[in-house]
Amino acid sequence: MTDLATFVAGLPKAELHLHIEGSLEPEQMFAFAQRNGVTIPYPDVDAVRAAYAFGNLQDFLDIYYAGADVLRTEADFRELAGAYFARCAADHVVHTEIFFDPQTHTARGIPIGTVIAGLLAGMADAEAEHGISSRLILCFLRHLDEADAFATLDAARPWLDRIAAVGLDSSEQGHPPSKFARVFAAAAELGLKRVAHAGEEGPPAYVTEALDLLHVDRLDHGNRSLEDPLLVARLARTGMTLTVCPLSNLKLCVVPDIDAHPIDRMLRLGLRATINSDDPAYFGGYVNDNFYAVAASGRLTRDDFVTLARNSFLGSFLPDADVARHLAAIDAYVAAHP
Repeated sequence: MTDLATFVAGLPKAELHLHIEGSLEPEQMFAFAQRNGVTIPYPDVDAVRAAYAFGNLQDFLDIYYAGADVLRTEADFRELAGAYFARCAADHVVHTEIFFDPQTHTARGIPIGTVIAGLLAGMADAEAEHGISSRLILCFLRHLDEADAFATLDAARPWLDRIAAVGLDSSEQGHPPSKFARVFAAAAELGLKRVAHAGEEGPPAYVTEALDLLHVDRLDHGNRSLEDPLLVARLARTGMTLTVCPLSNLKLCVVPDIDAHPIDRMLRLGLRATINSDDPAYFGGYVNDNFYAVAASGRLTRDDFVTLARNSFLGSFLPDADVARHLAAIDAYVAAHP
């Protein structure tokens, strides 16, 4: 490991773009399938890994939803979260804001309460065992209709005091943010923060819609914003956080190779970019793996990585006092590693 990679490894970080279902490792998939009597379309772990040669976002989503079918009980979701938080602890991730897709599970007959209770239990375990704080973000599946999203928001009402935000994910092409403007407005009235995937495969116009129609507090991905100079200037001026996922972008062919990833350009343009793992079990790595990948390109400096770590807390939904505490911890770490 290079000196820079060693420095990056120990930096305190937050992760703001993580789909908890996307942290399901092949070994877990088989264990849960056996425990729950679920048949999966792969004979062994190696076959699952071979299926991870995605050509695009939809190819990935097909296997993602097949894998999620093994999650059936509160214990499954608690264990899934626990394994992810153990990875966080190893990567010096001290705060994380995790997405979950209730419609993926309720469509299979799994009560939303089972999902939420299991995740909340895993989050409490992480706080007690690792000192990791976390927030829960309920995502709507954009390939489903507005009525389904409204039904999901309504079903989640008993737990809204433990949910920080709503989000928008799944297939982007052909499903603009405008499709969900009314349900995001309803979420805002309930006091929830709003985030949305935009500008991953969809055009810059989708980013503008997320800003103007969904009134998002944070932008997930946002790569294609760089195609529109006026949009870039707006994002920089307003301090909008972008939750960027380098290995995901590589695996889903958003970029041809990691050296072509625009994370360095985003920073040079004054964007509040962060580095995250997205669906780490499927895309080849957790947070530090993503940091290492862009570090290996040689285009980012030590100061850039400090900025990325600081941005991860500045873009979080933590109270100001907690943000300040984490920023002070970064400063202390930097001072201790000249």
